[in-house]
Parts: sequence; C-alpha cells; structure tokens
Amino acid sequence: MIEQHETQIRVRYQETDPMGFLHHAQYLTYFEIGRTEWLRAAGGNYREMEEQGRLIVVVKAECRYRRPAQYDDLLTVRTTVKRVTAVKIEHEYLLLRDDERLAVGHITLAVIDRSGKVCRVPEWMERGEVDSG
Repeated sequence: MIEQHETQIRVRYQETDPMGFLHHAQYLTYFEIGRTEWLRAAGGNYREMEEQGRLIVVVKAECRYRRPAQYDDLLTVRTTVKRVTAVKIEHEYLLLRDDERLAVGHITLAVIDRSGKVCRVPEWMERGEVDSG
C-alpha cells in the first residue's frame, strides 16, 4: 500500500467566496478528493468496498488554514496515511500552491457496516498491501 499520494486540483470560480478566496468548506472536499485518489492509486475502490457492505465514515476532521487559495490557483493535495488500526484510518493532508503550505488537515475515518456497526478495516489496509480483488 502506498503511504502518500498527490492530486492536483484547480480552484473553480464557484468554489470561492465573495472575497475571491477558496471557501473554507471546500478544503474538506479537496481532502476527500485526495483520499479517494490515494485509495485508487493504492489499488482500492470505495464503490467496491460499499458493494461489499463496508462504509467509510469521517469521525474527526481538523483543518488549519495558513494562507488563502484563490480562483484558478493550481493546488496539490498531498494525502498521507498516518496510521491504520483494526477499525480506523488516519490521514494527514497538505494543501499546497507550488511549495507554499496553504492548509494542513487531519481526518480520522472509521469503517462501519450498513447498520452503522463498527467493523474492521479491509485486511489489505491493515497489512499495508494492495487489494488484489
């Protein structure tokens, strides 16, 4: 399993606030995009996990805003897996414009079944291996 992945995102006009800055809520959306692309690059797939009855839910989200992003900025979301336990996954995110840190985020995810009961993370994530299918 890869521990880090980078995804580029260009700030769209509708994602900015009246002052022309990237709206604060969009940072979490960008983190989700980074997380989804990390999982895809690691050989996993959210859709397949859901079809198997495993749902991934956010149980904690933090974001430290350092500098604003603006319309048409090309940003990089660097997603890093910080820790995987039997029932949760912790990611760190850096939102960068070139080498400038715009935001730092931390998100903790849990795996649940369709009834909302906590269940184990997929074995390949615990072992640090790519899911072979």
